[in-house]
Formats: sequence, structure tokens, C-alpha cells
Amino acid sequence: MFPILETERLKLREITNEDADAIFACFSNDQVMEYYGSDAFQNIDQAKDLIELFSKNYLEKKTIRWGIELKESNELIGTIGYHAWASKHRKAEIGYEIHPNYWRKGYASEAIQKVINYGFNEMDLTRIGAIIYLENYGSYRLLEKLGFQREGILRKNMYQNSKPHDTYIYSLIKE
Repeated sequence: MFPILETERLKLREITNEDADAIFACFSNDQVMEYYGSDAFQNIDQAKDLIELFSKNYLEKKTIRWGIELKESNELIGTIGYHAWASKHRKAEIGYEIHPNYWRKGYASEAIQKVINYGFNEMDLTRIGAIIYLENYGSYRLLEKLGFQREGILRKNMYQNSKPHDTYIYSLIKE
């Protein structure tokens, strides 16, 4: 059973095929994809394939990815979850994206806090990591506000549009 998480304004839930249009709206947006580590989607089939991949990887206990839904409108505005999940080592990396129409409203912070709590308390994680492009100031400032610590720089760690990028590595450790 896929876990449903709720905050004051958000419902974090399983992503289904009915969400293909919303997923495409996010993943085809150049602003969203600028620091994502892959190129912007060109067609709706790519969104459907991603939804299928999220589901498959969840069943295989490799990732868990929630859709971020506004409670007031039932609109899917982005996704959040864990990848590189290694239960044996009690660690995973967090990732998230929200459509630019919903930036700077506190939704990312609200969702991240809920997912961190779930990771530490339900998944028994000890370490939550994050990989952030050096240029993605908004994302790493948000993680720092939430207690993540910068551990270093991974040189030429991600390719986007055929160009290598350095990334910061962040972590939050369960105390």
C-alpha cells in the first residue's frame, strides 16, 4: 500500500497515469528542468514512461516518489521523494520539483519536512542526502534552512544538455 502523507496544505500521494498531463507540465518546463539532471520532456509519452518507472522502482524498493497535490484544488504541482534508497545502509537521496507557478509559496519546504519525517521515522533512514547544482541557489538555500549540511563538491558530476556540471552534496543525519 503506497503511503499517503498530509500537511496543512498538501497531500503527498501515489502518482498515477491520470497525472500524466501534470507531470508533463512540470518535466517539460525549462525552468524546472534547468537543474534536474535530464533534458526537458518533448511529449506526453515521456511523462507516462516516468510514471511507470516511479511505480516499478517503488515496487522494487529502489525509490519512493509522491505527487505533491494541493488540498484546496486537488491539483498536482510537482513531485518529491527518495532515490538511491539503500535500506541496508539506512540512506537515500531526496529529490523534488515544483512547477514555477507555485514557487516561493512554501510548498517545497512543507513537503520536504514531511518527507524527511517519513524517511527517518518510517523508512528508518539515518542519512538523507541531496545532490544540488552549484547554480541552484534556491534549492540549496532551502535545504540549509531545513538543517542540511553541505559536505563538498562533486566535480563534473551531472550532465545536462551534453555539458558536465559540478554539484554540491548535502546531508541531513538523524540525531
